[in-house]
Amino acid sequence: MLDAGFFHRWMTAAATAVDREADHLTELDSAIGDADHGTNMRRGFTAATAVLDEEAPQTPGAVLMRAGRQLVSTVGGASGPLYGTLLRRTGKALGDEPEVTREQLAEALGVGVAAVAQLGGAQAGDKTMLDALLPAADALKTSFEEARKAAEAGALATVPLQARKGRASYLGERSIGHQDPGATSSALLIAALAETAKVDGAGA
Repeated sequence: MLDAGFFHRWMTAAATAVDREADHLTELDSAIGDADHGTNMRRGFTAATAVLDEEAPQTPGAVLMRAGRQLVSTVGGASGPLYGTLLRRTGKALGDEPEVTREQLAEALGVGVAAVAQLGGAQAGDKTMLDALLPAADALKTSFEEARKAAEAGALATVPLQARKGRASYLGERSIGHQDPGATSSALLIAALAETAKVDGAGA
């Protein structure tokens, strides 16, 4: 079972991964975006973990909802509302349970991902964060590790795609050949989840 502490550690691990890969995310974004994705994500997740360290919500859902609210208020551009929606809607779907299973998290994450799709008007294959999140949410029904693999494969699969949503869509065919930064940061989030589960002994 996954408690509030697990979700807090997940957000901390995500912040560490984003901080480590911030320059790479910005490099990817410089090719097809505003060259600020890494900086924005680092600022947002650093702020989210700081708030969690101060308040320590008592349920998994509350952890994600608090982190999501902080991302909305801290991250610039489209990423703040999108990531904030992902975490808040996932947290809301988890409800007030003090502990949840991986299967419950997978179902809740699916709700969060659907909310992101609705907010951004995007779908699979549009070269967005959904290309990592959709397969990850589905694979999480099997295991944390399969979710990580699915997210990373999804992010890599954005390279040959032409962007149909977001800033990159303005480039048309010139967006082809570049990995989507949003899908890449989403894969980092899922990888942090898998790593937290591994360290905690919460299953594969």
